[in-house]
Amino acid sequence: MEKIALKIKNWIRKNPREAILLAVILLVGAFLRLYRIADYMTFLGDEGRDVIIVRRLLVEGHPPLIGPGTSIGNMYLGPLYYYMMAPALLIAGFSPVGPAIQIAVLGVITIFFVWFVARKWFGKYAAFIAASLYAIAPTIIVFSRSSWNPNIMPFFALLCIYSLWEIWQKHKWGWLIVLGISYAFVLQSHYLGLLLAPVILIFWFLGVRAIWKDKKEKLYAIRYTLYASIIFLALMSPLVIFDARHGWINFNAMKKFFTARQETVSARPWNAIPNAWPIFEKSTTRLVTGTNPMVGGWVALVLVLGGLLMLIKTKKPAIVLLSVWLGFALLGLGLYKQEIYDHYYGFFFAAPFLLLGSIGEYLIAKKRLALNLSAGAVFIILVFVNLLNNPSRSQPNRQLARAENVAKKIMQESGGQRFNLAVIAQQNYEDGYKYFLLSWGAPVVDIDAQYIDQTVSNQLFAVCELPKEKCNPINNPKAEIARFGWSKIENQWEVSGAIIFKLGHAK
Repeated sequence: MEKIALKIKNWIRKNPREAILLAVILLVGAFLRLYRIADYMTFLGDEGRDVIIVRRLLVEGHPPLIGPGTSIGNMYLGPLYYYMMAPALLIAGFSPVGPAIQIAVLGVITIFFVWFVARKWFGKYAAFIAASLYAIAPTIIVFSRSSWNPNIMPFFALLCIYSLWEIWQKHKWGWLIVLGISYAFVLQSHYLGLLLAPVILIFWFLGVRAIWKDKKEKLYAIRYTLYASIIFLALMSPLVIFDARHGWINFNAMKKFFTARQETVSARPWNAIPNAWPIFEKSTTRLVTGTNPMVGGWVALVLVLGGLLMLIKTKKPAIVLLSVWLGFALLGLGLYKQEIYDHYYGFFFAAPFLLLGSIGEYLIAKKRLALNLSAGAVFIILVFVNLLNNPSRSQPNRQLARAENVAKKIMQESGGQRFNLAVIAQQNYEDGYKYFLLSWGAPVVDIDAQYIDQTVSNQLFAVCELPKEKCNPINNPKAEIARFGWSKIENQWEVSGAIIFKLGHAK
């Protein structure tokens, strides 16, 4: 630690202006992620489910073997994110804000990591461009201030790529351990991390091939590959144990996902070609240009042409690595037949920023006024469109406060008696409210279709998040309401923008 501190001190002494710029970037990034985080963070059913599971781990000593389910394919992720959440939830006194702050801090660390990688690969101008734009990108800010398993992927994916660099270019085999750990986190944050697998295999092979004739180096490479594989498998083992205990439901779901190609993915790689440009243009728009489509199209073109120029002119290994990383990302997403959401880009969030930084460094190094002015103009435009669409300029959702206030009202009106719970919403379910109710010891009971008599209580609280005219709890087809049976509205209240209906059995 003393050596590292000394290196940092020496670097700051030699590069005071750069150190000040980096500090400003990190402070801006931290402010945009932490500012009123309790008001802006997402806290719906998924987030409620996660904190329920992690609280159970901490309070009841119940270790989870699986993580969250995926939105398609009935597959489950591994539980690593739950264990990662646990210290933050405990330190925060079981407030869901704790894990959200943890993600925000990881987001700031990722800004620094983007700067570090760009600085090492390309130079100080590339580092400044990449890190400053990453710090203010609206989409990345949104995913950096809520606790959700895909939100850890950008950091760990970049750590995978940087580990590959150290392995491929410097033959530092200890980085295989880092690679194994970070890739386990990537896969357990989202299965699109599978698209990093071919990149890992290619550059691991190139690194090993370069030293294969050196017996001593070859022995180190094989040994650390074995160590990394064992650690990776150990981190993935809880999911395998769960699968083995439950008839391999996850394996069979994954098999169905990849074999039912007419619904999910295409098996023909060439089918991705016509989709490559639209996907790249959309990802650039969503990540780099503050969701501005016109600027996104032009910047995507700059990235493609500039990347090709860099490959031809400089032949830098880092550009090769970036190109392969982006290439497999576009190939994989191009074969995917369903909607591509912003968080699907998480495994290559940093890539376009690093590429843009490298192009800027290349142009500035030419020391031509026209090129420097062009690079400066593009950078200013990108700063403007990103700040214009900054999510902190919009009204906060206050989802956490709503969940807590509604839960308090239900607790008060239940009279200490058992009750059932239902949520009427477009994209939400009960667990956000249930987390607070369970934390306070409320006798909330889930209705089990196999044990109706034992699990249906005398009162059901239905929380409607829709406009009042669309709330119809009596005839709502939702399972939690339908299983309650014939009912009548006994009372209703409006709390934090939601309408709470208290239902009783109709006689």
